Order: sequence, then structure tokens, then C-alpha cells
Amino acid sequence: MKFGKSFCTLNVGGRRFSFPVELMKRLPLSRLSRLHRCVSESELLELCDDYDRDRNEFFFDRHSEAFSFIMLYVQHGKLRFVPHMCELSFYNEMLYWGLESSDLQLCCQRRLDDRMSDCFVHFFPEEEVQGPEEHRSRWLESMRRTFEEPTSSLAAQILASVSVLFVVISMVMLCASTLPDWKTTETLDQHRYLSLIGCPPFRIIEAVCIGWFTAECIIRFLVSRDKCEFVRRPLNIIDLLAIMPYYISVTMTILTGENSQLQRAGVTLRILRIMRIFWVIKLARHFLGLQTLGLTLRRCYREMVMLLVFICVAMAIFSALAQLLEHGLDLEAGNQDYASIPAACWWVIISMTTVGYGDMYPVTVAGRVLGGLCVVSGIVLLALPITFIYHSFVQCYHELKVRSARCSHSLSGDFIN
Repeated sequence: MKFGKSFCTLNVGGRRFSFPVELMKRLPLSRLSRLHRCVSESELLELCDDYDRDRNEFFFDRHSEAFSFIMLYVQHGKLRFVPHMCELSFYNEMLYWGLESSDLQLCCQRRLDDRMSDCFVHFFPEEEVQGPEEHRSRWLESMRRTFEEPTSSLAAQILASVSVLFVVISMVMLCASTLPDWKTTETLDQHRYLSLIGCPPFRIIEAVCIGWFTAECIIRFLVSRDKCEFVRRPLNIIDLLAIMPYYISVTMTILTGENSQLQRAGVTLRILRIMRIFWVIKLARHFLGLQTLGLTLRRCYREMVMLLVFICVAMAIFSALAQLLEHGLDLEAGNQDYASIPAACWWVIISMTTVGYGDMYPVTVAGRVLGGLCVVSGIVLLALPITFIYHSFVQCYHELKVRSARCSHSLSGDFIN
């Protein structure tokens, strides 16, 4: 905005908000930042309802109280719903000023998800005329959503399917490589294909899979919003742990030689090779069920700790009593399976979880009575926190399902428009 005064006034629904013009370009509201870049009055009228040049006042026929809450978010960084205002109406105001549902506080996000799920309503941002910077940022955002959100578009679904296919192939190769027949065939094929193409086919397949995972990880890093936040995410750390062993093993092979003593010992390489099992966790990026499991464990860590404490306390009590009843009262003819409390702990844990391998069991009457009490108490103690974890799992699944559906519908609407 290259005309007007140093201060401007926004008239939103009859309520005036005044602040310096230079502040407009720093506001996290895309409509006001675009308003600042306007060079003519015709461009201004595309973004606001009216403009008074004399008073440098912009008129918006929008909800004034909702805008005041949005300005509080600009000042303090926390955005919540206006009391006694429909969540969908406030969300519509947010979209108008250039905010997203992710700007809301977590509790308000859940209210919005529940409301949209009940009403089956989906809002789509207005189509805007964009400059080169907006076009580039929109392209980066589209790329980010394509790689991070498998349900956001058709291209994202195809990319996710290809990624899952590579994960499955990698897991099949990893599992098959531990079979004795595979090792024999691998040795024969290695000499056969080494003279033809210079590399065994299973090595080529492994290299292609690693190449795909590496390229995917690099692209996701380049298009991410916050590079530091990207590095700190657990799934990205797991991706790195799954990729790095391959490059470390290849480097060790080049430096030490294919038939060196280190290669023959192979302990380090076998450890690095088995770390590829982390690729299975990559499926959490594409499947809602695994995402729900991870979110549930993160929210229910207190219940999980409580469950662990219950088991440890019961294990300490029952293992000490079992060692005393089965071995401590008669050291010569006692049950040698219960010679120590740590040995009795194994029996307690498999009894409380009702697994019962049968590798060790009490033989005295008192020990069998204690075993029955151990089983019953295990069922009760395990059932107590499970109820909280179950309800949290249902809630997390509902939230992720609504967010996935909202993202899918929003991208579909943009594509149709």
C-alpha cells in the first residue's frame, strides 16, 4: 500500500481497529499482508468491501468480535473460540482472514473437529490472486502435503502406495535373507551374476529401495516448514535410523574389503542389517491405525507408567512369596526352579499375563494357591488401566479420522475449483 497515512484503520463490522501501516506486513493474516502490498485502489477493493482515502480506513463486513479475538491471537499467540459463537462461523472468519485450524488451541481444534464431523461441513478457502512468492509458497505447501499427508490428493495416495510397496519389498528381502536356503542360493547367485552384471540381483533391489527412501527423506526435508522441527520428529528419526545402516555397511565393505576378517565376523554388519526392521514403522505415515496407536501411547503415558508400577509391585510380592514357599522352606528338596527371587519373577510375569509357558510351575499346595492368587490379581491389575487406554484410543482414532477426512475433502474441493 503505497498511499495513505502512516496509520490505518480497519472498520470490521462497525468496530474500528487502528495500528501503524508497517505493522500490517508483519501480521500473520494473509489478507492484511496482501492489503499492504496493493498499489491501486482497485486492488484494495478486491480485498475489502470499501475504502476511505481521506481517513485511510478500510471497511470489512465481517464479525467484529471474531476479529477482536483474532487480533488477540496476533498479540499473544493463542487463538480460541469466541464464547457463545458457533464454531463453524468462527472458522469461516478464520479462513477469511487467512488462518487455518492448526492455529487454534488443541482443545478448540477438537471442538471444531467434532462440530464438523457432526454437521458434515467442510470449508474451502477463497480463490486468491497470487504473486510469485505466494505461488512458490503454495507450491511448497502442496509438495509438503503430498509427501506428509497420504490422503491429501491423488498424487499423495499414489506416492504413499509406492512407498508402502518398497517397504514391503524391503521387509520380504530382510526376512528371506535369514533363511538357510536363501543363504546357500545367495552364495551361488553371487558368483553367477557377478560375472554377468557385476552385482547380485538382491543387492540391486536393496539399493533401489534405499535410494527411494533416501530421496523421499531428502525431499520431505527440503519442503518442510521448519527444518529443526523436522529433525526432531520421531518418525523422521526412525527413517534416518533405517537408512543409515545401509550406507555404513557399504562404507565398511569398501574400506575393509568384501572378504576381510571384519566381514567374516559380520557381527557389526548383522546388527546394522537387522536395524532395517525400522522400515516397518514407516507404515505409520500411511496408515491411520498405526498413527492412532502412537498418539494413544503418547497421551496415555501416565496410565502406561501406572500399569508398569502395578506389575512391578505385584511381581516383587509374589516372587518373594513363591521363592519362600517353593524353595526357601526346604533348601535341599525344594523346587530348584524357584531357587532365587529373580527366577521366580519370570514365573510371576507369565502367570499374571495368563501366558503360562509351563517351563516352571509350583508343586506344593501353598505354592499352587499362591499361583491362583497371582493369576487372578494379574487379571484385575491389568484390567484397571486398560479402560482409560481404550477410551483414549477411541478418541484419538476419531480425531485422526476427522482430520484426515477434512484434509481429503478440502483438497478435493480445491481441485474441483
